[in-house]
Amino acid sequence: MAEAPLPAIRSLPSWVLGRAAARGRALVADALAAEGMRMWHHVVLSAVRDLAPVAQADLGRSVGLDPKDLVGILNDLQSAGHVVREPDPGDRRKNAVSLTENGERLLKRCETAAREANDALLAPLSAAERDRFMDLLIRISGTDG
Repeated sequence: MAEAPLPAIRSLPSWVLGRAAARGRALVADALAAEGMRMWHHVVLSAVRDLAPVAQADLGRSVGLDPKDLVGILNDLQSAGHVVREPDPGDRRKNAVSLTENGERLLKRCETAAREANDALLAPLSAAERDRFMDLLIRISGTDG
């Protein structure tokens, strides 16, 4: 049997990590799709819950989205009844975004689906290995979790 191509590339931690990340994203994307959601919509919905009421510009900065992309996502979420945009009481020139009850219920379902997808990703690892793996990922990502 022939050796797999690109052995030098496939031996790099960045290659393996990228493949694992792609598999994780696919698992989560599929789980969210079953709830009628896309990844960035879920990210924005979660950020709105954590920051609300939040100015639209601040929301975009917090999740790292271009304002035009954020507007499209917020339009989708508002049309579906998951968020509301109202004049910001602190600055009436800005919109403040908040979750609706419907959005809160959807977010809870999406969080459960995402957790289950991540459990599937990490299924080959014991609980102790999962904890150690997360610690290591946090260390190499340069974030605090």
